[in-house]
Amino acid sequence: MTSSPQNNPNDEIRFQVIWSNLISIVEEQARMLMRTAFSPVVRDSGDLSAALFDRQGRMLAQAQTGTPGHVNSTAAAVPLMLEEIPLDQLDEGDHLITNDPWLASGHLHDITISSPVFRAGQLIGFFACTCHQLDIGGRGQGPDAASVFEEGLAIPVLKLVKKGEVNADLMKMIRANVRTPGEVEADILSYVAANEVSAQTLCDALDKLDLDGLESIGDQIINRSRTSMIDEIRKLPRGKATNSITLDSFGTPVEIICTLEVGDDGLVLDFEGSSQASTRGVNLVYNYTNAYASFGVRCIVGPDIPNNTGSLSAIKVKAPIGSILNVERPWPVCARHIIGQFLPEVVMGWLAKS
Repeated sequence: MTSSPQNNPNDEIRFQVIWSNLISIVEEQARMLMRTAFSPVVRDSGDLSAALFDRQGRMLAQAQTGTPGHVNSTAAAVPLMLEEIPLDQLDEGDHLITNDPWLASGHLHDITISSPVFRAGQLIGFFACTCHQLDIGGRGQGPDAASVFEEGLAIPVLKLVKKGEVNADLMKMIRANVRTPGEVEADILSYVAANEVSAQTLCDALDKLDLDGLESIGDQIINRSRTSMIDEIRKLPRGKATNSITLDSFGTPVEIICTLEVGDDGLVLDFEGSSQASTRGVNLVYNYTNAYASFGVRCIVGPDIPNNTGSLSAIKVKAPIGSILNVERPWPVCARHIIGQFLPEVVMGWLAKS
């Protein structure tokens, strides 16, 4: 963790000890997901995210295992899920679920589980994970659907587990809509288990560290990360410039245009001028565009700074509604990665020139 000057060296040492503990917990969360998942795409490929959030829904720490499309999308998803089911409606033993592409990571094949952490009866934060499902019904993973309704089962933000009891009706509905019900159910329950074990580990660590919760340490993590990121951005030449890339896509070339502006308080990435939405399922929702565009910056600017809400807040991504990078319902989005994973190249191409 990049640190800011401290008046008391002991305070800095304590901060680093706490930070190391939090990182260790989320790394173990990711390992548990890989050990217990039934899907090889999670178990063998690490197509997942694992992260710790404070009670405000700010991502404090993430595991190194995972993809940018999952990690950075999960950072955006948890606050959006809390808009649907706010803090005062959560109880100990609850686990929230969604695969809404526009709330989470951009297609129905990714399931996000957000689990509140309670300590001494108080909600102090969340563990969340987003993991890829090999099957979610529909046409299967490909670009052939005409709308998202053909792409599989949509799960709005719901309580998968209520006060420790699995929502049997919801699980029955999920099983009825997928080709491999046993594996999908086992996967989802493994995500719940990883979050539950991580929550207990966190509470044990907070006891040993003599911390009541995550509020104070969370503020430090977010503020340090944002300040460090802005310091790195200020080393770049000021100004605005544009870079672009043209992709083959499906018969009609897709042009991705990014104008990047360097300011005193952050970077702005504006994708105005990029191609309009496609009739094929290669479209991106905003969360996914934001995730991969931000990742392109993070690879070059301050790569040693922790990736969390603080460092990500110094990067603003704009994408016009109706473009291939920011579609609205019910445009098809299943194969969004075909386009999305080129976004870092566009961003890094500009940074290479600066």
